[in-house]
Amino acid sequence: MKKVMLLAAVAGVMLFCGGSSSDDEGKDDNNNKRKNGEVYTSDGIEMVYVEGSDTVKGFYIGKYEVTQKQYQDVMDTNPSGFKGDNRPVERVNWDDVQEFIKKLNARTGRSYRLPTATEGEYAAREGTKKSNYEYSGSKDINEVAWYEENSNGETHPVGEKKPNALGIYDMTGNVHEWCQDCWDSSCSYRWHRGGSWDDRAERCRVAFRHADTPDDRDYHLGFRLALP
Repeated sequence: MKKVMLLAAVAGVMLFCGGSSSDDEGKDDNNNKRKNGEVYTSDGIEMVYVEGSDTVKGFYIGKYEVTQKQYQDVMDTNPSGFKGDNRPVERVNWDDVQEFIKKLNARTGRSYRLPTATEGEYAAREGTKKSNYEYSGSKDINEVAWYEENSNGETHPVGEKKPNALGIYDMTGNVHEWCQDCWDSSCSYRWHRGGSWDDRAERCRVAFRHADTPDDRDYHLGFRLALP
């Protein structure tokens, strides 16, 4: 599939369990005010709160990329090429991800979604902490990412590298993460970001975004979840 690239100015294995729709999305279990970097666990999914700014509304984002075990639990299939329960799911296209989210929301009664490309970059830059690191959490890519030079040509279990300052893992490398929004007005292409196990370091920078057609499946394409 044709690809678009742009430099622009997105654990432990857990099972998804049933939940109910409520107003507690975006609050911790004690109904307290949300705090930057605070972990909110709902339905067995660890989400990290990213405090908003003048340009980005606060949101939750997955502490880890969605794993193969998590995907299998919802979809009863695992399309990944590099098998492993705690490795990120890959070879999923944008439409596959939307079907996963639809089923997950029906099961839990919540409003999971993909992060936008802006939210993904904002979280990678550590939100209001405003990191100036070239990669998410470090100036040294080897501390925070699996990429071309250290991946041995495959994905790795989520959460093995150093997290960024908000406690979010693999925001650089391992797999590209699909985003909710479109690259073009006709939505012929959808953003993904973060770089992957087979990318050079310069393609893993927090400012670097990619786009593919929504039907594209590849060994480097995965995702993580967000909540309003």
